[in-house]
Amino acid sequence: MAKAARTLRYNWDDVIFFLEVARTRNLVRAGQKLKVDHTTVSRRVRELERSLNTTLFKRSKAGFALTEAGLRLLQFAEGMENNANAIIETVVGSEKADAAGAVRIAAMEGIGSMYLTSCMAAFSKAWPSIQVELITDTRLLDMTRREADIFISFFRPKGRRLSVKKIGEFRIFLYASNAYLQRAGVPSDLKDLDNHAFIDFIDEHIHIKENRWLSDILRPAHVVFRSTSLVSQYMAASNGLGIAMLPSYVAAHNKDLRPILPSYFSVRDIWISVHEDLLHIARIKAVMGFLEKRVAADVDHLMSAAHPR
Repeated sequence: MAKAARTLRYNWDDVIFFLEVARTRNLVRAGQKLKVDHTTVSRRVRELERSLNTTLFKRSKAGFALTEAGLRLLQFAEGMENNANAIIETVVGSEKADAAGAVRIAAMEGIGSMYLTSCMAAFSKAWPSIQVELITDTRLLDMTRREADIFISFFRPKGRRLSVKKIGEFRIFLYASNAYLQRAGVPSDLKDLDNHAFIDFIDEHIHIKENRWLSDILRPAHVVFRSTSLVSQYMAASNGLGIAMLPSYVAAHNKDLRPILPSYFSVRDIWISVHEDLLHIARIKAVMGFLEKRVAADVDHLMSAAHPR
């Protein structure tokens, strides 16, 4: 008679610790998210590995990387989390579900710091129990590994089980300060721009082709300042260093910046992305719904070269 297979038993709560380490790749950060000491996180992960009789992570100085077994478990663990989160809305009813907790948004620096941040006071007033965490990063975050809950981007992201939607557009214009224009003169056409100083990104550090917006209009002969930071470019233009191509929502922060040849501009889409497993969660739906409505309401702010506000 064949020997019966040993039944593996594990503590479901240990899966919560596994998920957080898989997402943060760090015991300390996982502990901070779970509000426990990192030694507790380590112990619970080791206990899950012992219970399942497998190794879930490769440990190194760089952090925790999932093994093949860990990647397989991740798929089921996220499904467990998805079902657990659905209990409140399914049992209690979505109209009574309490939208509370932290929501992590990832975005490019410019739109994150100079547009999304300006929306947060209104969001907090409407949803005081939701805490927004904003990550501004030049690298592409892996939404399938849940490095963020929501991703706001200029391009359509690709990834396993991502829900992606275009929620709006914005325009990028040439801007210069009054001080610069008094010193260098106001260009009357594109040819005049050959005699002007420009501010731009550093070519080899542009990881997202959608950031190459100055080349949509021209390739300037004279660039006096380059930066990976759109905020730094905005500050340089504001202080009279030269002409910069800026999104309208960035230039709107300084009334001294004047649009140059506003009939020449570039357009970028605004995309919102979220993992499919998070779509039903009340706090995620609240943030997504707010941002979609806010972008629609701000169409003039996002598309006009000059703004009254």
